Amino acid sequence: MIEKKIEIDDINPLELLGINNSKLKLIRKYFSDLKITARGNVLSVSGDESAAEVFEEKLTQLIAHIKKYGGLTENNIDNVMVEDPVEMLSGDGSEIILHGVGGNKIKARTFNQRKLVEAVNTKDMVFAVGPAGTGKTYTAVACAVRALKNKQVRRIILTRPAVEAGESLGFLPGDMKDKLDPYMMPLYDALRDMIPAEKLMDYIELGVIEIAPLAFMRGRTLDKAFVILDEAQNATVNQMKMFLTRMGTNANFVITGDASQIDLPSKQKSGLIFALDRLKNIDGIGLVRLNKNDVIRHNLVKKIINAFEEK
Repeated sequence: MIEKKIEIDDINPLELLGINNSKLKLIRKYFSDLKITARGNVLSVSGDESAAEVFEEKLTQLIAHIKKYGGLTENNIDNVMVEDPVEMLSGDGSEIILHGVGGNKIKARTFNQRKLVEAVNTKDMVFAVGPAGTGKTYTAVACAVRALKNKQVRRIILTRPAVEAGESLGFLPGDMKDKLDPYMMPLYDALRDMIPAEKLMDYIELGVIEIAPLAFMRGRTLDKAFVILDEAQNATVNQMKMFLTRMGTNANFVITGDASQIDLPSKQKSGLIFALDRLKNIDGIGLVRLNKNDVIRHNLVKKIINAFEEK
């Protein structure tokens, strides 16, 4: 824990804080681990030390924006908060998870995404839970590719429950692979950003990277692998137990899901919800909760989430 005071110099504090602290209220949403108060031109900050460091750096960027452009909008605040983050909370001082295709820098772009990377670095099993667009899957896949490149694991296994979200597999054209590939598309999309197409195909053909429905995990022991269960809210309780007990030696498991998008039959309990309740006190298992402030898609996505959450 840390407590500090930050004096706002060289700008009108109203430009930064907004009328009735309207802009400060938006800034606070990105730092749920901190208590931030304002009095005159002084901000008081208390809470997690790492979060406070990130906050101070972001504050510097916001002030620099005001000095350069003479003002600050809510959209400007959103952009500063989700782009060009300061050092990762991974202990190595690096903001970059890995370099992807064409040298593209794959980064954890929000505070909770950085918490997810830190959790993966320190825990063998991590649950990442949050709404659509928060980068759960993308960040997890980036960590997996980094582990493969660094030879920390021998293979990557990406899996999802093949649950029908208002559509029927039987009506999709093609063989079983053709029917299942659309469910795996977000995983392919992430991998294509991080691994050149030809090399990715080689990895898939050689089994270095495996993308398969959850049912295919039954009976296996997954060791020396980075394993991601995506869309875990659509796994049943039995499927979740089956998956989690596949964990072998030198393995990393990341389970991602969105509890607000369960497509299981109404009488079927989500394995993700069950696991979060039953495993919450087990040492060695990490949990990162992402929220609408971590949304890095179009600005409208955050507004859509807010609208759907209204009572």
